[in-house]
Amino acid sequence: MIISSLIAIATVLTMGVISPGPSFIYVARNAVVHSRRHGLVTALGTGVGAAIFSLAAMLGLQKLLLMVPELFMVLKVAGGAYLLWLAVKMFRDATRPLYLALDGDKNDGRTLMMTFRDGLLTQLSNPKTAIIFASIFSALLPENIPALFYVAIPLMSFLIDFGWYAIVSLCLSSERPRRAYLRLKTSVDRASSAVLAALGMRLIYSSFVK
Repeated sequence: MIISSLIAIATVLTMGVISPGPSFIYVARNAVVHSRRHGLVTALGTGVGAAIFSLAAMLGLQKLLLMVPELFMVLKVAGGAYLLWLAVKMFRDATRPLYLALDGDKNDGRTLMMTFRDGLLTQLSNPKTAIIFASIFSALLPENIPALFYVAIPLMSFLIDFGWYAIVSLCLSSERPRRAYLRLKTSVDRASSAVLAALGMRLIYSSFVK
């Protein structure tokens, strides 16, 4: 029963993480624009965010947000505002020339700590993810949750999320994708910023409409 629950949860989480969203856009862009290392550190941040959400869901964050709708609304507005800020920043820099060394030495002064922070915040910017985690766990966890699960499931969530985005980072930080990005930088950045802006506005809109 325990093993089957873990396998079922891992399968659903894997299906969810491979669906493109804000985290995918941000990991992919950091891998291409800065370096493979920056992409991997961004993936590390999103993985930690997934672990935090999974632990929070298991500890009852879903019940708290349902009991205090105003808190859920504030979190969604804050998350949407953060995605809009990322979109504006990306759009503003779309036409800025970017001179990249193919070995990734130049990164515009962006530290790995800043990269990790933004990866984490991008993951945490959508509080609906906590509800999704809680819904999955409610359906697939045994009624009496073993104490081990409070460690195993957040760790599993981290490994699935980090593993997927690490693969994305490794694939997109190779020479050919980077050269393609340099040729199409303005169009790619504007398209990515439009997607992030749409997701941010949708998140904010959903906080006021039931």
